[in-house]
Amino acid sequence: MKEERKHDWRKLSLIFLGSASAFALSHSANAQEVTDGEELRQETVTVQGIRGSLAEATDIKRNAQGVVDAITNEDMGKFPDTNLAESLQRITGVSINRSNGEGSQVTVRGFGPDFNLVLLNGRQMPTAYLEGGAPSSRSFDFGNIASEGIASVEVYKTGLASIPTGGIGSTLNIKTARPLDAPGLRYSAGIKGVYDDSVTSLGDKEVTPEISGIYSNTFANDTFGVALAGSYQERNSGYAQVGTTSGWRGAYLGAENDWGSLPQPPDDTQVTNRPGPDDIYSTPQNVNYSLTDVDRERLNGQATLQYSPGSNFTATLDYFYTQNKVATERADMSVWFNHGDVTSGWTDGPIASPLFYNEDFGDAGTDLSMGGAKYATKSENQSLGLNFDWQATDRLGLVFDVHSSSAESGQDSPYGTSSVISVADFQLRSQAVDFTNDMPVLGLVFQDPFTGIDPSRMISTGSVFSNSYIKTEIDQAQLSGHYDFDTSIVDSVDFGVSATKNKVRSAFANAQRDTWGGVGTADDLPDDIFRRVNIAKNFDQFSGSGMTQQDVFVFDFDQMVGIIDSDGDPFNNACGGDGICRSDDFLEDRRIEEESYSAFLQVNNEFDIGVMPAKFIAGLRYETTDVTSPAQVTTPSGVQWVAANEFGLIGLDDSNNLVVQEFTGE
Repeated sequence: MKEERKHDWRKLSLIFLGSASAFALSHSANAQEVTDGEELRQETVTVQGIRGSLAEATDIKRNAQGVVDAITNEDMGKFPDTNLAESLQRITGVSINRSNGEGSQVTVRGFGPDFNLVLLNGRQMPTAYLEGGAPSSRSFDFGNIASEGIASVEVYKTGLASIPTGGIGSTLNIKTARPLDAPGLRYSAGIKGVYDDSVTSLGDKEVTPEISGIYSNTFANDTFGVALAGSYQERNSGYAQVGTTSGWRGAYLGAENDWGSLPQPPDDTQVTNRPGPDDIYSTPQNVNYSLTDVDRERLNGQATLQYSPGSNFTATLDYFYTQNKVATERADMSVWFNHGDVTSGWTDGPIASPLFYNEDFGDAGTDLSMGGAKYATKSENQSLGLNFDWQATDRLGLVFDVHSSSAESGQDSPYGTSSVISVADFQLRSQAVDFTNDMPVLGLVFQDPFTGIDPSRMISTGSVFSNSYIKTEIDQAQLSGHYDFDTSIVDSVDFGVSATKNKVRSAFANAQRDTWGGVGTADDLPDDIFRRVNIAKNFDQFSGSGMTQQDVFVFDFDQMVGIIDSDGDPFNNACGGDGICRSDDFLEDRRIEEESYSAFLQVNNEFDIGVMPAKFIAGLRYETTDVTSPAQVTTPSGVQWVAANEFGLIGLDDSNNLVVQEFTGE
């Protein structure tokens, strides 16, 4: 009985397989009869979507030489990433730095953003990352690029002779869409609204648009292709901060006697639980509350033309453009400790922390500082490239590529990249900060008879208008090839040469009024320029928000500029009388010009060790770089007392103090 069942099972299986084969054969026969003399058509099944994306990324890793990770467009589309940096953080070993709540720079294998080389379709990309002062970073800002329109990103974590040098941490190759890679008509469009609840009391919460689209089509029997991609994104966001932004004085040993340290016994009667002689502690220099709102506008565009008259030649012309505008508005309130008549309490050592720190200024009083700031920057990236891919013979393939690219970042405001105007109330008698809650709690006591902040007492103080600028231009030509051998010793060789010219300009100008002790009187500022804002409610998720100073004054920045730029005393046209407060006279101006030439030869061989496949790669790369770097800076001529314990350098804005020097090297 068992044998009969076994025989029936085999019979059933054979019938099923036979039917499937018969169907295939009869289908082929019919096709031959109906379309006699024509070629058979073969249907293929293409796996797309997330599964196809994972398979594509896996194939890239498997077939790559060295350690390579990859992320494709399908992976990027799975999550609502605001830019390319946030998509890249999903790759193993990649972490990101954030700016204004969004991904910006990339760290790979623990090496920071300055140690990574970024390529666009195999071409070196210029960088223009703004920092304070004259920018000096060569890190790439991925926050300028939206994820839409990017086909894939490959992250090379190991070096090869065929990969350009410069990426100690990694080399990241951004690939854009190519129409001949996916023949036919393809298009997609998307629109969405973003509501960001992080906007502070400074601004209004609203829905902002994000629009993206891509179009790709091929013509003339798939010999000519066009691909267009673009995206436009707006986002309003914000954040509230409180902390000791100017740092801490110390660290001190309990036995030390220095300015900022606690008084020694027996004069320490106002210190509760004083740190012991061998305990370590620090004292706060200031406490600052701030509200910041950020408006970001990002525009990306790509255009690609491809022509392939035959299977052995493809020409590609592509253009890549990004623009990222960031406008920031900030208001803050701060107190400064002079470490005079202080009352404080401390935790137990050996590392003691303050529980509370209070300072009384008596009848002399001090200032409660409030400031307004505007930051406006614009970053642009452009790249125009031409590529010829020619399969010269069955064994020899050649690729010629040339591109001209630039990256530029600078001001997008008449006030420069960053601008700060400060006002103050000089009727503050004492200030106290309590560190026992989730957040520092600030307490203020004003001179009699005042009980709180009042716009009628606000006096103009100092201002700073900074202007940073950086531009990088790269012109590069590359010729590479691949040759397959018909031998068992060497499978193939890769070879190539390249020439790169890199020009960098980094500049900085500063227009600063060091009148922090006050200018004029309170009558010089109209009361209606100030708006009272509840700053404490922005911290209501933390204990202590109901006990801290509740209100702060916010002023109309443009109107305040008009006041300090007015004729006559006490301001005397602080901005020159034209309302353009920034300086375009870049007294600090640094330039670099690099000319690099390289050549490489790489030998590839695949073989088996037992039943396991193995690959052997050996290569040699030669590079030479000529560097010329002229620099212009100003040297200070002296030091001046500004206010309280604040000092400033004299002569940094004087063109007579310029020093110019040129450096060369190879």
